Amino acid sequence: MKIDETNIVIIKHLRDGRKSFKAIADELSITENTVRARVNKLMEEKVLDITGTVDPSSLPGHQMAMIGVKVNTMNLGMIALRFTDLRGVISVSVVTGRYDLIVQVLLNEELDLINFYTREVARIPEVQEVETFIAYQNYNLRVPYIL
Repeated sequence: MKIDETNIVIIKHLRDGRKSFKAIADELSITENTVRARVNKLMEEKVLDITGTVDPSSLPGHQMAMIGVKVNTMNLGMIALRFTDLRGVISVSVVTGRYDLIVQVLLNEELDLINFYTREVARIPEVQEVETFIAYQNYNLRVPYIL
């Protein structure tokens, strides 16, 4: 899908996911149907997802962790996809540097770090090494509530 300047501007307007297509159309001097069609196409192509997000530090008993993961295979995409199915995982990125993957995880009292490793990560035998980075304070971080 071609992402042109109009699509980018529409996406920027949707930072407030409640903003109406009519309001966006009026501000861009295009039709409401054009906005609707473009948003639907962006969503179909998995470029855009309109969802509510939260600041994890504002939720009692919740915390964010970033986990660097080394694996014993070069099939990084397959392992990354398996991580996306684990409870608490917000995002997985294949990265350069000393880790193969960076995993963002939302934790709470029920799914704490130990449970995440012993119940979730243990299901992926290719994991060779992990290093955990707990976020004590977040700035401008909003994530979907997935627990």
